Amino acid sequence: MADLTDLGIAGIRDGVRAGSFSAVEVADAFVVKVAKAKPLNAFLVETPDHALAAARAADAARAAGETLKPLAGVPIGMKDLFCTKGVATTAASHILEGFVPTYESSVSQNLWNAGAGMLGKLNMDQFAMGSSNETSAFGNVVSPWRKPGSDAPLAPGGSSGGSSSAVAAGLCPGATGTDTGGSIRQPAAFTGISGIKPTYGRCSRWGTIAFASSLDQAGPMARDVRDCAIMLEAMAGFDAKDATSLKLDVPRWEHGLSPSLAGKRVGIPREYRVDGMPEEIEALWQAGIDWMKDAGAEIVEVSLPHTRYALPAYYIIAPAEASSNLARYDGVRYGLRDLPAKESGGGAGLQEMYAATRADGFGAEVKRRIMIGTYVLSAGFYDAYYTQAQKVRALIARDFELAFRACDVLLTPTAPSAAFALGSKSADPLAMYLNDVFTVPSSLAGLPAMSVPGGLDKDGLPLGLQIIGKALDEQGVLNAGLAIEERAGFVARPQAWW
Repeated sequence: MADLTDLGIAGIRDGVRAGSFSAVEVADAFVVKVAKAKPLNAFLVETPDHALAAARAADAARAAGETLKPLAGVPIGMKDLFCTKGVATTAASHILEGFVPTYESSVSQNLWNAGAGMLGKLNMDQFAMGSSNETSAFGNVVSPWRKPGSDAPLAPGGSSGGSSSAVAAGLCPGATGTDTGGSIRQPAAFTGISGIKPTYGRCSRWGTIAFASSLDQAGPMARDVRDCAIMLEAMAGFDAKDATSLKLDVPRWEHGLSPSLAGKRVGIPREYRVDGMPEEIEALWQAGIDWMKDAGAEIVEVSLPHTRYALPAYYIIAPAEASSNLARYDGVRYGLRDLPAKESGGGAGLQEMYAATRADGFGAEVKRRIMIGTYVLSAGFYDAYYTQAQKVRALIARDFELAFRACDVLLTPTAPSAAFALGSKSADPLAMYLNDVFTVPSSLAGLPAMSVPGGLDKDGLPLGLQIIGKALDEQGVLNAGLAIEERAGFVARPQAWW
């Protein structure tokens, strides 16, 4: 029998249903592979018992002749931003070290209800703040990719770097991610996998540790477009516990997949041709345009004039919301508590405890964003910064609305480069933030967007193409992604060194 860990979600699901192999065999194979991949540091917690229990339930249901659940027999990885009942959940931060939720996030519960099992909790940038997975309090994740002839560790992207690394390395067939400004799409592009951020509100945020509440959205990361569609169907759905959840039926995205774009118009936003963009990215973009034409689409140029303001607006709005959301981590109710002794010899007061806990518990990038957010929300600067950023956000959303009068989806690069070496940008926050230049605009507008691998750069590293769709048109995004996937023929996989 071929290595079961080479199969994706659809292959495992269909094989278990057909009796080609058992769900327990699948779970055992992935559990062994996860245990051998410690050098990647992709998993913070391994949960083989959870994966095996779900597998046994799937095998028992099949033996009894019952209709199997949509993800029966499929083990997945869970980003450590989703609360999981009885399993440590830290958002990769020291301040939540040791926190074990007594409840399940809505997204993870939906996946368990669909029959999936959990292989473990995946490492990430602390509180989802980062683009390289170097801000985790538990060590950075390493990409499974290497440049030929080099042992230099590469960034897996962020914040969902544990998810991207695990899927690309074959440690799990699919994983959950979250996307605030590109944290599903950019790591997917860096590691040669697919990932989709659905329309804001498609997936419940309840039980997902908040970074920026008006932007955070869960989505799947998997080896191909079909697997993303399958997993997103299980993750999505209305949730009365989340006030931003959309009260809509979940479409049958897998059933609606089609690589034909006949009669569709694909928009190419002229503002995404940024200064200094590498020739390889430009060439891949042109290849993507040619693939869209081959799929039957008409190509039209569109304008998104406020794109240039998206990144600065995002880095006002997101830190502002983070400053508010992270105020709850104070050492009083749960998580870390530092109690320094006063120099005078007395016990520490409440303010000293707050300060010591947050200083020790939060990493440098989290502190930076909290300070930025607190500043832009302060009485003297609220109107000058936060209010203006929200106005820009409205203009960006309007740009997309006007552009979609001329086209059905947009095609852009996902990231301005391939994966970079760990440590090469961590000293320069602005250089790191620029990784999100192509992904942030659609996040601000709450639109569905997906990254699909399109090719390799001169060093043999993956490059991704991004499809942006109209609100609620995940089907159009997935179909355009499938059209690219079939024409790009991307089959490259990292060579195991770990």
